Amino acid sequence: MAGGIEIRAAHFPGRAPIDAYGNGGFRFADMSHRGSLLCLPSGIYGWVAKDVDSLAEEDFARLLDEAGEIQILLVGTGQTLKPLPQGLRQRLQVTGMAVEIMSTGAAARTFNVLLAEERAVAAALIAVD
Repeated sequence: MAGGIEIRAAHFPGRAPIDAYGNGGFRFADMSHRGSLLCLPSGIYGWVAKDVDSLAEEDFARLLDEAGEIQILLVGTGQTLKPLPQGLRQRLQVTGMAVEIMSTGAAARTFNVLLAEERAVAAALIAVD
């Protein structure tokens, strides 16, 4: 595209702890990201999720592609703990991952601990204000 700006999907090609969260986004690896995140073995990706109620299997497609490398999936559901839609929770569990649902703050803190322990962890974190 000559002379235009190319918008690329947000992606950090590595593993990094979450340094801060809130104000609608996250800080990690000396960067900030506005919006939700998927923290996977292949890197950290911007994620379109805004709330738990609207989540569907297709929102986890990238994560499901890497499920064989993940033992623990932490799902941060926003400001408070909210259950995942039943069908989605079942779909995630059949992959063999342990799926832990918690508030985004608790999920980010737990992700950091498990990452420091070099565990096979991933996180799906819904941004909070």
